[in-house]
Amino acid sequence: MADSPYPELKKSHVPERVGRPWTDYKPPPSAPVWAVIGGFGSFHVLVAALELGVFDVLANRGANPGTSPAATAAELADELEVSAPHLEALLDSLAVLGLLERVGGRYGLNDAAARYLTTDGAASMASLVPVAPGPLENWSRLADTIRAGRPADPIDDNPADFYRALVEGTFTTVLRAATRADLQVRYSAMDSPRVLDLGAGGAPWAIAVLKACPGGTAVVNDLAGIIDVARRTTAEHGVADRCEFRSGDFHGIHIEPEGYDVVVLGHVCRTEGPDGTRRLIERAWEALRPEGRLLLADYFVAPEPQWSPHSVLMGMTMMAGTVNGFGITAAQTAAWLQDAGFEALRLIEPIGHQHAFLACKPRPSGGTK
Repeated sequence: MADSPYPELKKSHVPERVGRPWTDYKPPPSAPVWAVIGGFGSFHVLVAALELGVFDVLANRGANPGTSPAATAAELADELEVSAPHLEALLDSLAVLGLLERVGGRYGLNDAAARYLTTDGAASMASLVPVAPGPLENWSRLADTIRAGRPADPIDDNPADFYRALVEGTFTTVLRAATRADLQVRYSAMDSPRVLDLGAGGAPWAIAVLKACPGGTAVVNDLAGIIDVARRTTAEHGVADRCEFRSGDFHGIHIEPEGYDVVVLGHVCRTEGPDGTRRLIERAWEALRPEGRLLLADYFVAPEPQWSPHSVLMGMTMMAGTVNGFGITAAQTAAWLQDAGFEALRLIEPIGHQHAFLACKPRPSGGTK
């Protein structure tokens, strides 16, 4: 039978029939397929715009949301020293993607671009966008990764090169989440907490706690090629003098038993797989004093994965680029925490798409591991 786009609706096609009656007579749209195809180009459109400085140039021209669009493609091309017709195609693509305004042939920033895509935006993601997918060559070989059970060129072979750029790109967003988390965690009510931040990256969690607790101190850990990012960011936020920087693999560095009030595992567990995550949770348990708290932040996959597309795709990014990385579910994480002995589990969302488990180590009388 020919696949007519609009076959006649027959009387037998009623909702009471078994099956999917609407697709029985009208084929589903191809939009989801085209959205995936276009995703590759859309990513590179945005990366090119950031590399060229399109958003910053518009910001410098005063092209703030709510004002008249600031410039034509020809004017921007002169300033950026690029081909005008090629730039216009890029600008139109950004407008179609909802990342710029276009009115009467003139272009300006919209709210999203001003906030997330300018270098000085309130929640800038400008440095995150190019590195967020991981090594692009691993995506082109994803089928091979699935056949072999590991990527051909894993990040694990040279982690500092990749993670350094990633932690710099994510710092602003995670610092916002860590700062907002105080509304639910209330670490600012602690007098002089001692914090252990494992795999800290730029140390946004340690910074947030120390800024809220003037008497607090922190041990900040990451790999040798990354920890200098934390040295810089803690200095910029005025807390470096209360930090000890401990370089090395978080599975192997020395950690004082029962020496900490707060342990942070911030966006590291999805790189480790189940066994590695369990070991990190065990290390956190051993490091915490009774009534100490673990903050475990990550992108947790929902019971039905389609409910949490962002988390699923972040897990796929880890799978495409690392030896052990996968998405982890909230249920798995809760089970690992409870198996280690943690109690009073809470799952919080300080800002959109940023979740963290808060778990407490009980007093010995309340049960030990």
